[in-house]
Amino acid sequence: MTHPFLDLAPLSAARFAAIEDRVARLLGTRQDVVIMQGEALLPLEGAIRGTAGPGTTALNVITGPYGQTFGDWLRDCGARVIDLAVPFHTAVTADQIREAFAEHPEIDFVSLVHAEAATGNTNPVAEIGEVVREHGALFYLDAVASIGAEPVLPDAWGVDLCVIGAQKAMGGPAGVSAVSVSARAWARMAANPRAPRRSYLSLLDWKERWIDGGRKALLHAPAQLEMLALEACVERIEADGPEAVMDRHRAAALATRAAAVALGAGLEPYVHDVRDAAPVATTLRVPAGVVASEVVARALTSDPALPLAAGGGALAKEMVRVNHYGADATAGAVRGSLAALGSALAEQGLDVDVEAALRAVDGGGMR
Repeated sequence: MTHPFLDLAPLSAARFAAIEDRVARLLGTRQDVVIMQGEALLPLEGAIRGTAGPGTTALNVITGPYGQTFGDWLRDCGARVIDLAVPFHTAVTADQIREAFAEHPEIDFVSLVHAEAATGNTNPVAEIGEVVREHGALFYLDAVASIGAEPVLPDAWGVDLCVIGAQKAMGGPAGVSAVSVSARAWARMAANPRAPRRSYLSLLDWKERWIDGGRKALLHAPAQLEMLALEACVERIEADGPEAVMDRHRAAALATRAAAVALGAGLEPYVHDVRDAAPVATTLRVPAGVVASEVVARALTSDPALPLAAGGGALAKEMVRVNHYGADATAGAVRGSLAALGSALAEQGLDVDVEAALRAVDGGGMR
């Protein structure tokens, strides 16, 4: 007995390098791109541990839970961390970054999440990148949720470490991820005695044994199925056109916001300003007296495959998340999600208008 996923020929170094090149083109970068054999937390942590240590003063921007995690890693590396936290219903501004530099000119590292799928906001990276460049700090960006849903341009934005994952808007696998690394970031790692080496977290191992060797010999056996899936999802984006893929995500986000307002019952977008709202996922605030996790659980009884989730931690009481990314960046997924939410809210005695919500989706011209 055989299976299409079994008994495959080993993935060659040339094929691996070709997939890296396609990811680099997707990012529009001339920086080195390393595809790491694990979920995006692997390069996210590896990049911080490679470049930060005692003597680092890091500005860590918190617009959601991942920013909090990055601060923990930075402190664990021995860095001095200055947290800049903003309410989760908004985004950080370039002026706030500029003010932080004015107060702490010694900052030499900035960590930022582009889009926080968990809270539904997105940050103005291009504007922030200009400020970071002015001060010469190293710029670390988590673009895991944003890639495929909105532009991600590390070279144009001055990003030194840009981490992406394929499992959200790209519609690909979760088991591999990638990071683009600038020459400045490589130099920072090489000078860091605490940078991981001979470790699964080590980016320097990939630099010295893979990139510097002309990408002829892989460090270890690659995650073959995940690499092939990554290649396939990049091919699909290339075929559809990145702009078309991003347009679908933007349309899904706008339709979800409009439909939530039309549904009524006090349901409203969690992120107040549409300019701050991420196209990858839309978060909604439930009305007072309603528990979001209970509403989601009830909504999913009609169709467990709907892209609905409650907020994490304390947000589970007040936030519903519509994950309209990848294959779910469609009118059908948005319609199904809002109809199920409407039914769940109606069961709690709230006055909803499901037909108005569905008309709002259709009025946006989504397909």
